Amino acid sequence: MTNKLITLFFRITGLVPIKWGDRLGRLAGRIFFLADVKHRRIAMRNLSYALEMNPSETRELAINVFENLGKILFEMAWTMRLDEKRFSRHFKIEGLPHIRDAYQKGKGVLLLTAHLGNWELLAIIGAMIGYPLSIIYRPLDFKPLDQFISDCRTRFGGKLIPKRKSMRAVLRSLRQGDMITLLMDQNVDWYEGVFVDFFGHRACTSKGMALMALKTGAPVVPVFLIREESGFKGLFLPEVPLIKTGDKTKDVEENTEAYNKIIESVVRQYPEQWFWLHQRWKTRPYRRIEDRKYSS
Repeated sequence: MTNKLITLFFRITGLVPIKWGDRLGRLAGRIFFLADVKHRRIAMRNLSYALEMNPSETRELAINVFENLGKILFEMAWTMRLDEKRFSRHFKIEGLPHIRDAYQKGKGVLLLTAHLGNWELLAIIGAMIGYPLSIIYRPLDFKPLDQFISDCRTRFGGKLIPKRKSMRAVLRSLRQGDMITLLMDQNVDWYEGVFVDFFGHRACTSKGMALMALKTGAPVVPVFLIREESGFKGLFLPEVPLIKTGDKTKDVEENTEAYNKIIESVVRQYPEQWFWLHQRWKTRPYRRIEDRKYSS
């Protein structure tokens, strides 16, 4: 019953024209910014910690970040009425040769991405280029909402791979020539990741993509879905060269840091479109004086 109510809410919300949805999304984001004290503080702390902005600049950018999240709500609702014939009116692809060259190697492709722009609509880009797409995800605790989001992610042909014990499913999908999408920009516990640089600070980062790339030789291609004034841009960047020295620990660390650097470079271009509400630097290798401003 709850799932049906969630679906009904989004279907009704999806009736709002996209331009009005953009305005209402910004308004909803501003209300969220004012009402959610906890996440407002996290976002502003992250911005100050990573970009070293003054308080007024931090607040202004944080508001824009919340507006981005408000837009995502209306965009997800809007896509419930979207069919494949209208993809090209709202979505464009840049860097298509990068993914084509990688896909033609016949080893599947590992897609490196982040919670940037409207990451929930990445499956549309997969449908547009016609390659099988699988998404590694962590199921939400609230099952009705998890089911709704799962339906949205698979509506245009994407498949979902639960993050827990995903390696076997990933290897099978790569052998079948799938593209595997992994969001690499969230904090993980120390036993799941490695500490590598991100915005000038050590961040515990998932080592999963590096391990998969080293094990399979599958090319790693960054992709981001960026919001623009005229719609969305699916941006494919050049394949990330695989670092392979024979020292597994070093290889995992250096490849993971390379992935972080790519994400950081894109976030710096579109800081208002990244998910700064997440405690990206929560797991600490050790406490230093310079870290206390983030941890306190």
